[in-house]
Amino acid sequence: MLFIIDISVVYLAFMVCAAIMKTYFPEYVLAFDQYFYIRLILVTVSIEICCIAVGLYNEKLRCGVREIASRILVSVILSYCTVASIYAITPLDKNPLLVIESIYFIIILGLFATRTALLLGDKKYIKKSKVLVLGAGKRASLINSSMKRKTDRLNFDLVGYVPLNGDCPDVDNTQPRLDITTGQLGSYCQQNDIHEVVIAADERRGTLPSKELLDCKAEGIFVNDIIDFVERETGQIAIEHINPSWAIFNQSPVKLSFSFVLNSIFNTMLSVLIFLATWPFILITIISIKIEDGLFAPVIYKQQRIGLNGRRFDIYKFRSMKIDAEKDGAKMTTKTDDRVTKVGAIIRKYRLDELPQLYNVVRGDMCFVGPRPERPEFTTSFSQDIPYYNQRNYVKPGLTGWAQLKYPYGENSKDAAEKLKFDLYYIKHRSFLLDLLILVRTSEIVLFGKGR
Repeated sequence: MLFIIDISVVYLAFMVCAAIMKTYFPEYVLAFDQYFYIRLILVTVSIEICCIAVGLYNEKLRCGVREIASRILVSVILSYCTVASIYAITPLDKNPLLVIESIYFIIILGLFATRTALLLGDKKYIKKSKVLVLGAGKRASLINSSMKRKTDRLNFDLVGYVPLNGDCPDVDNTQPRLDITTGQLGSYCQQNDIHEVVIAADERRGTLPSKELLDCKAEGIFVNDIIDFVERETGQIAIEHINPSWAIFNQSPVKLSFSFVLNSIFNTMLSVLIFLATWPFILITIISIKIEDGLFAPVIYKQQRIGLNGRRFDIYKFRSMKIDAEKDGAKMTTKTDDRVTKVGAIIRKYRLDELPQLYNVVRGDMCFVGPRPERPEFTTSFSQDIPYYNQRNYVKPGLTGWAQLKYPYGENSKDAAEKLKFDLYYIKHRSFLLDLLILVRTSEIVLFGKGR
């Protein structure tokens, strides 16, 4: 819906400008009509990509009107700079003075008006899928534990939980519980317009109403498993409730194929482009570290990490901590870590400390997108405490990843377990298009200083 609205806003901006010109500046109409649709497509595509980049299509985005306005402004400025650059080197620049600027001004007003209306308006008119959960025990409690906020449930309305024999009796957050027997399941779903039945029984043998579930499927009701339901709605894998067969059947081996070679070429070319675009920031970072810590202070920090198939490699970063930060041994970084320098706090916030890892990408140790590589000391500990932790080493580590978009910075083993849920989701669903989406959305982290 947002995608269609935003396209309509861009089209409306072009039509308003066309109407104004025909009325007040008829001598410029011919120049404006030339390449009209090419300009329209160019502006539309750039606006949509920039809106993705600043998080305006993140359905679980939690922010107020002021932050929405700032994100719209950033996306429009990025789009304008891109389009203006293309105009400057193509015949598309034959527009009358300030026409493209007027179009973008109307786009800003239109996007702000529509987004504000959607943010503040009543969302009851948006039809959601009505979900009934079969089970009220530990597996069913996954919904409340992983989808606590309203923004986590934008796509569905939870009607209730149906208790089954064998459910864990100690669970009390699976509410409301519905007093219906399994034999009434089909009729209840039809009478209450249920769209999806989620199977979340703690004990399936002899407890699932197979005939009623088949009848539900015959009536067009989607029957789903709780693991797949949570995966679809949250973008993570519930590692506490999956079994070894999941890892066997959902793991794709990495092969030296055409797509693998193409991905390597893409990563190398992108590294070179990013270096050409960011070398001034690299130079400023080097000078800033020298000013703070002294002329002879080291700028680059080298550290061992675990890569593809458990192979160790050296990762390179701009030093953001004190020189003697690990005099007492390896420690995970915390949110209020006093080892971080003043310059380090800034470059970590905007991910500038990661820029030397472009060398790791070119060398083949890493990709742009993948699970973040962990230190050997922590990998050994996590693999003993967290099930399926070593599964993340089946793909190359990355500069950014699905977990970095979906979960805050990790400080302990509990955070590592939570991030693993997103890493496993990425490994299962990884594709070139998903990588592009993650790369574009990483721009939001950099632009709004959400890195650390």
